[in-house]
Amino acid sequence: MRFMSIASGSSGNCIYVGDENTHILIDAGISKKRIEEGLNTIGLTVDDLSAVFVTHEHIDHIGGLGVLTRKCHAPVYATKGTINGIFQTSSLGKIDREQFIEIREDHCLTVGDITVDSMKISHDAAQPVAYRFFKGDKKIAVATDLGMITEENEEKLKGMDAILLEANHDVNMLQVGPYPYYLKQRILGNRGHLSNENAGRLLSRIVHDDLKHIFLGHLSKENNMPALAYEAVRLEITMGDNPYEASDFSIDIAKRSEPSRVVNI
Repeated sequence: MRFMSIASGSSGNCIYVGDENTHILIDAGISKKRIEEGLNTIGLTVDDLSAVFVTHEHIDHIGGLGVLTRKCHAPVYATKGTINGIFQTSSLGKIDREQFIEIREDHCLTVGDITVDSMKISHDAAQPVAYRFFKGDKKIAVATDLGMITEENEEKLKGMDAILLEANHDVNMLQVGPYPYYLKQRILGNRGHLSNENAGRLLSRIVHDDLKHIFLGHLSKENNMPALAYEAVRLEITMGDNPYEASDFSIDIAKRSEPSRVVNI
């Protein structure tokens, strides 16, 4: 399988997972043009897409979905609550409901060569999910907007070959920053986002010998910096109750405005 971030951050998210036959997008929170440009870097176009899986209906995850669905005919998979939220978002324009396929939380389905598992998560959206992708013994996870880590989530994120995990904010930057109090509390709460430290602590508990790559994603533009996220996560992995050093793993920041490198699993 191949794995890359086309864009990841509080201003827009779009991730690619696929193989030679099956091409899947997770979210379409950036323009169709930027999605196309990202796919072009790996020799694909939107016409090659097998499916789009949406995590939830917040605009940084669906902002480009209207144009994308009008330009390509790949089915869009999402939970019932997310689909309802999408169709209540007037800025997306006309969308064909026939293109949407409803999925359930904590349920597996197969698209082409790849099995997709939707993980229930804690975020302040209608019915949000994260996703795991399987092909044979290869496993990839895309887990952002987590709010809090449940025991079930943590168990499901163990054993991955690669993972994109949110490291949304530096707590100090958020607390002293310009956001209003209610928004700070939302982000810090159990239905908000993972801090750098909490992302690192989770990783420190799930790293293993065969984990080939970690992307840190969904960084806040206002409340984080790539260097802060990177160093905080590395420190938590190294200091955690595990036999590893952070240097044992390949860790990249998934950038806001440009595609990441392609990870081959």
